[in-house]
Amino acid sequence: MSTAGELQALLRFLSKDAKVPLASAMGQVKALQAKDLTTIEKLAKAKQEDMLSLFPEEKMAKQIIAAAKRATKKRGAGETDNATASTPAKKKRKEGGLFAQDVVSPAELEASLSLPESSATEDELASVVLFTNRAPLVLAFALTLLKYTMPEQPLSSRLSLAQGYVSTTSRARGVNLGIVSGKSAEEEGFGEGQPIVNVMGKELRVLRRWGYQWRSQREEGTEDTSQTKKLEEMNQEDKEQEEQNGMNEQPALWALDLEALKKANTIGPVVADTTSGNHGNLPIYTPQSARAYILKSFDSAPASGSDSSKGKKLSAASKAEEKERNLGKLLHALDLLYSSWAETIGPDELNKRTWGWYVKVRPDVPNGVAGWGGKNEVKLADILNLRRTVTLLGHTM
Repeated sequence: MSTAGELQALLRFLSKDAKVPLASAMGQVKALQAKDLTTIEKLAKAKQEDMLSLFPEEKMAKQIIAAAKRATKKRGAGETDNATASTPAKKKRKEGGLFAQDVVSPAELEASLSLPESSATEDELASVVLFTNRAPLVLAFALTLLKYTMPEQPLSSRLSLAQGYVSTTSRARGVNLGIVSGKSAEEEGFGEGQPIVNVMGKELRVLRRWGYQWRSQREEGTEDTSQTKKLEEMNQEDKEQEEQNGMNEQPALWALDLEALKKANTIGPVVADTTSGNHGNLPIYTPQSARAYILKSFDSAPASGSDSSKGKKLSAASKAEEKERNLGKLLHALDLLYSSWAETIGPDELNKRTWGWYVKVRPDVPNGVAGWGGKNEVKLADILNLRRTVTLLGHTM
C-alpha cells in the first residue's frame, strides 16, 4: 500500500509533468496501485496497452509514458539535455492555447463532442446499477446542471465548465486529505481580472469566446426567419431594445485552468488584460478531455451474488460500447431529474440543490485517503427518486 507521500508524488508527477487533468489523475490512483504503477520508474516501463486501460485517450496514455521516460532519463544523467528541454516547452505552448476550435468549424467541433443518448423507459432506467467512482458522477451532475442553468452555452463550453468544477473541487479535497499541498493558483492571484461564473457554489474563472458561432446553418436559418418575422411586427423602439439585449448576451465560455497557468508562469501571478481580448495562450479545461473521461467511467455493476471473475469477459470494444450506453442512461436519468424541477425553481436554486442531490446518490467509499478514487454502485433509481413530485386532487404523481 502506497503512503500518503508516495501518492502525493505520483499525483504531482501526473498533473505537473505528464499534464494529466488533476481530476483524471485522482480518479485513477486506485487502478494505478492495483497495476503496481506507482513510481515514475514503473510508469516509464509500462506497456502502452496497460496505460490505455486506465487512460483510454491514446494521446494522454503516450504522454504519461513519455513524461516518465524523460524524468527517468534526467535523473540518470543528473542534468537536462538542451534538446530534450526544449520539446516540452514547445508542446506546452501548443496545448495551452485555444487550439480546439481552430482545427474544424464550430459546428463540426460541437458535433464531434456529442454524448450518448438513451431511449430507455423510466422502469428500465430504475433497474440500472452502475459501478464508478465519485469524480465522473460529479462531472455528469455538473454537465446536466449547466444544460438548465446556462442553456445558451454550447456543449463544448458546458464540458469545459463542468471539468473546471470537478478539478477545482478535487484539488480542494486533495488538500483536505493532505495529498495535495500549497496554495491554489486562485489563492495566489492567477487569473485575476478574468470574468467569473458560479457552478454549484464554486466560482470559476472563464474566458469569453467572442465571435464563436456554433449553431448549424439550419438552426441559424430557422432562428433568422422567425426573428425577421418578429422584427417586422415590432415598432422601432422595440427593435432597438432587442438589439441592445442581444449585445448583452453571454458569449460562449471556456473554463480557465488556473493550475496549468500557474505552472507555466513560475515568475508570479498573471493578471489578464481584459481589454485586448487576446487570450490565445491561456490554458483551458478542454472539452475533449472531459468527454473522454466521462465516456469511459461508468461500468455496469456485477449482478448481485454473481462471481464476476467467472463471467464472460467483454472485448475492449464491447466494454467501451457498454460504458457509452451506461453514460447515456445516466444522463437520461439526470435529465429527468432536472426537468422535473426546472419549471418551478430558478438557476440559483438548481445550483444550490445539486450538491445535495449528488451526495444522496454518490458511491459509498471509505473515508479519507483510503477511499480516494474508490468505486462502488450508483443506482439510477435513487436519482429518479429525487424528482419533484406533483400532487393533483389528492394524488401524488
